[in-house]
Amino acid sequence: MKVRFAPSPTGLLHVGNARIALANWCLARHRGGRFLLRLDDTDTERSKPEYAQAIEEDLRWLGLDWDERIAQSDRLDRYAAAAETLKAAGRLYPCLETEEELAFKREQRTRQGKPPLYDRAALRMTKEQLDRALANGKQPHWRFLLSGVAAEWQDGVLGRRSVKLTSLSDPVLIRADGSFLYTFTSVVDDLETGITDIVRGEDHVTNTGIQLDILGALGGDPRKMRFAHLPLLTDADGGPLSKRTGSVGLRQLRRDGVEPAALAGYLAALGSSADPVPGMPAELAASYDLGKVSKSAARFDMRQLLALNRKWLHGLAFDAVRDRLPDGATEPFWNAIRGNLDLFREARDWWDVVAGEIVPIGDPADAELLRIAAEALPEEPWDEATWPAWTASVASATGRKGKALYMPLRRALTGEEHGPDLKTFLPLIGRARALRRLRQAATG
Repeated sequence: MKVRFAPSPTGLLHVGNARIALANWCLARHRGGRFLLRLDDTDTERSKPEYAQAIEEDLRWLGLDWDERIAQSDRLDRYAAAAETLKAAGRLYPCLETEEELAFKREQRTRQGKPPLYDRAALRMTKEQLDRALANGKQPHWRFLLSGVAAEWQDGVLGRRSVKLTSLSDPVLIRADGSFLYTFTSVVDDLETGITDIVRGEDHVTNTGIQLDILGALGGDPRKMRFAHLPLLTDADGGPLSKRTGSVGLRQLRRDGVEPAALAGYLAALGSSADPVPGMPAELAASYDLGKVSKSAARFDMRQLLALNRKWLHGLAFDAVRDRLPDGATEPFWNAIRGNLDLFREARDWWDVVAGEIVPIGDPADAELLRIAAEALPEEPWDEATWPAWTASVASATGRKGKALYMPLRRALTGEEHGPDLKTFLPLIGRARALRRLRQAATG
């Protein structure tokens, strides 16, 4: 088995791309196959080196590596050779219509109640007419002559699929400026690099029918190529997943603090009946199964992703995060806060609570409680027994209990209304900080 992930470096990766990359990678690793990263960068105007670099960085962040890497911009000679093969076989023919002329033809056919297909008028052009046009400076674009059959395959997700080629226009494979289109270059690469399985989005089903025809014309055996098309993602309400906001871009998710294990686990289970389990791709590959993916569109719900993110963070051991924590952070600190984290970056805020300065929150109605609490604060050393013993003495002296007792103390000590269990957190804050904050809250 050999699979490929073929992004175009014309922008940053989004979760739809990541899902396809993850599916290919897990499939290859599960079956002992190879994974090819191919940069489809023949669009020279929109492709940027910085996007190519960002794609590779984001894939590595997600836990994906590759056995081979190629760029289409390095293979232009291979496409030119393949084009000559198709020309010699009569399957690639020159066309001279302008965009305006083609638009007019489509409009006329639509008015006549006919499908707006290309009429193959260029096939009726004589050699003399073509030579005269070329001599006058016209540059042709080149179309692939589709066969009159239906392209059929057993899809790994969607089941039996068929594309009736007679209902499609002959696709343009080479533009008038000589540049090659994805429809063509992808087939040449898949054939020459030995790709056996293509896993991509459902929006490519029609492309698959066309590309199987091109594959056969280039001498390949379409029966040896396996396909699986994943249904497209929608938002939580079932609508189109918007990319304009950048909210589902991998780079933005990274900035927001989403863990790669949470995203990988969520995407691996998305669209299947399996409950998502956070984990890196190397862990997920063993159980990955395309056969479990539904034929229906999958809903990407940010709330579910963040819930998985919390689950992952809450289970991480100190050694797994030591290098990411603020300098000086200890294992007791991590164990105290990890159950309260939605995103890892919040660890920095809790470190400020135990090792830095905060603004304590005090209410005039709680001033007397806080003064008594400050006076009753025991001497160190402190341990997990300090908090219950101290609050018991404050309760006895003030008559306060429950939320009326604990909330003012938490706000004064941490500046927050919710957070880690103060039984384990108070010893980390220490007596000097605790006393200073209680006094400040009582007078503030």
